Amino acid sequence: MNPDITRFNMVEQQIRPWQVLDLNVLSLLTRLDRHLFVPPAFQSLAYSDTELPLAHGECMLTPRVDARLLQDLQLQAHEHVLEIGTGSGYLTALLAMSCARVTSLECHADFIDSAQERLSRCGIHNVDLVHSEGIPAHSTAPTYDAIVLGGSVVRVPVALLAMLKPGARLLGVIGEEPVMCATRVVRQPAGRGHSQSLWDVVIPRLHGFAEKTAFHF
Repeated sequence: MNPDITRFNMVEQQIRPWQVLDLNVLSLLTRLDRHLFVPPAFQSLAYSDTELPLAHGECMLTPRVDARLLQDLQLQAHEHVLEIGTGSGYLTALLAMSCARVTSLECHADFIDSAQERLSRCGIHNVDLVHSEGIPAHSTAPTYDAIVLGGSVVRVPVALLAMLKPGARLLGVIGEEPVMCATRVVRQPAGRGHSQSLWDVVIPRLHGFAEKTAFHF
């Protein structure tokens, strides 16, 4: 496998055709070695358009989904981002290369260890990896400029909206199979959220979140 060629093909054949046209996002995808975040057994598929198995029944999302999430977050260099679900650390790395700081919550302790090693190998040090099942009870202050969910949810937990600064946004895939939609929620000054449906996609469930808690618009 030639990483330079396979990265190029990933961007040109999978990601651009999926309406990812932001030049900064495309540059990051071209620079970051995705194979460094893929389990050894699946190295030959590191740049393919498929979900790749991880431990605990989890998986890496396809490159085009990660790319579209990154594009639609519209991150700025000064921002602090909360990621729910570290997984392999690939999206974590892309986020960290796009903003000032990333706090990433992960319910599997071994994922944190492996992600930390991969991020360090890539020279990425502006990430705080936190072992957490769901949302920590004390994390309710409006701290974050953006929140991204690494898996799908039936509804977005109310507590996440309280963690956004006014005017900040959350991006996640919401719904139930076979109908799910990437949705951006912007927190309004009064504390409520304005929701915008962006694109249809089906991805695996995000572990550690109750199915019935929801925003109230």
